[in-house]
Order: sequence, then structure tokens, then C-alpha cells
Amino acid sequence: MKNLRNTKTLTLAAMLVAIGIVLGFLKIPINQLIELRFGSLPVAMAGNLLGPGVAAIVGALTDIGQYLVKPTGPFFPGFTISGIISGILFGLVLYKKKPTFPRLFMAHTLNTLVVGVVINSYWLNLLYLKNGYLAAIVARLPKELIMIPVLALLQFTIVKVFEKGRIGVLS
Repeated sequence: MKNLRNTKTLTLAAMLVAIGIVLGFLKIPINQLIELRFGSLPVAMAGNLLGPGVAAIVGALTDIGQYLVKPTGPFFPGFTISGIISGILFGLVLYKKKPTFPRLFMAHTLNTLVVGVVINSYWLNLLYLKNGYLAAIVARLPKELIMIPVLALLQFTIVKVFEKGRIGVLS
């Protein structure tokens, strides 16, 4: 967390939060419980580049920022907790490790199963279903599984563009 004293780290984290907020607007709703979203990509990149602590902050601020910019209902802190957990998971799996496609696939699989399927389904059950937790999981599972390779491939492509362009983010 002492990374937060570094200007480059703060700048990159702020840019990832801003990108996450914008990507939050780019969602494809399927029904009340299912949406295709790409907002986990900036959190995953924060975990890869900045570590679990900063990525957790990026995840939380992205959720709060999305609510402040365009609220779609009452604020629910459960999804902020999901953002924090996502940042921690991505940071633990990706930070200071070579971002290979299998590692990115594993990170997105872990995040999808823990946060997307288990935790977010619980929050949706609390908000909308009332005793329909298993139904939420069953309804959301196909979409969540389809998004794993999509998100892993997108992040892998972003990483390769950074490497090919010799963009040293924190050098």
C-alpha cells in the first residue's frame, strides 16, 4: 500500500478507475439479473500492474464512481465489496507474474466463480429475489462462463499491446 505514495501509481490507478466507470456504461442487459459487462478489465489490469491493495481500491472506487455518475437505483454497498474482492483476487493471482493467457484465464475464472457467481448472485438475491439464491446462480452461470474467455482474451490483447508498444506503465 505504500505504492499509493508514488505519483505514477496514483495516476495509473485514477486512470483505471475512470476507464472502469466508462466501461460500466457499456453493458448489455439480457434480463433483470443478467448483463454482459466489461468493468472487471480495469480492476484486473490494476491487480496485474499495481497489486492487490491498490486494485481493491480501484475496484471500490469504480463501483462508487459508477453510482455517482449514473445511479441506476439506490446505492448498495454489497457491489462495492465485490469490487474490493475482485481487486484482491486479481492482484493475488497476477501481480509480479508474467501475464500469460493461462494465468489470465485462471484469474478471470477465479474472479467469475467467487465474485460473479457466488457473491453477486447473493447480492441480487437480497435485492430482488428473496430466497432465490440458487435460481440466481443457475440463471447467471451460463453468461458468467461465456464471459471468462472473452475477458481473458481482451486482457491478454491489452497486455500484448502494452508490450509490443514498449509502454512501460510503471517504469
